Amino acid sequence: MSPDALRGSRRTPVRARLGVVLLMVVALVSCEAVPAGEVGAPAPAYQAATMDGAVASLDSLRGRTVLLNVWATWCHPCREELPVLQQLHETYEARGLTIVGVSIDAVGAGAAIEEFAREYGVTYTLWHDPDNQVSTVFQGIGVPLSVLIGPDGILRWKHLGPVRENDPQLEAALAAALRDTESET
Repeated sequence: MSPDALRGSRRTPVRARLGVVLLMVVALVSCEAVPAGEVGAPAPAYQAATMDGAVASLDSLRGRTVLLNVWATWCHPCREELPVLQQLHETYEARGLTIVGVSIDAVGAGAAIEEFAREYGVTYTLWHDPDNQVSTVFQGIGVPLSVLIGPDGILRWKHLGPVRENDPQLEAALAAALRDTESET
């Protein structure tokens, strides 16, 4: 066998090995992508009913900063956070923040949800998801669950438990998202 033929036969296995290594690197990088429903990932598609029965979706809010809060009338920690959420709404709505409270109360609870909102002075947008699809979509277990979505549709913050006043992580994520919202307008 000629020296050129030997070199060619040696190159093929090297090229094949390099190809396998390259495929493994690509596979590892794609495995490290941010999982759906987690901070840094695009917000999953989600829709629910408004309190008057119309269909509402996150897609319709694209370009705004959205704080999606999952709650229920029977949830005691949810009651604790309502004044904080209402204050955030009043403070930041003019800068582009949209708060959407998603109630997971049972079918037929519309009147109870509206009464609850009146009792607590809630004036931000409310949606109703009696099948609790929101928890599956955002991979959350329990209520209250809150996610902050930037105007670019990327999840910026996620929290299980009541939203607290002066939460430094929420404040930082909210400030950055609102800066992005203002720069898009």
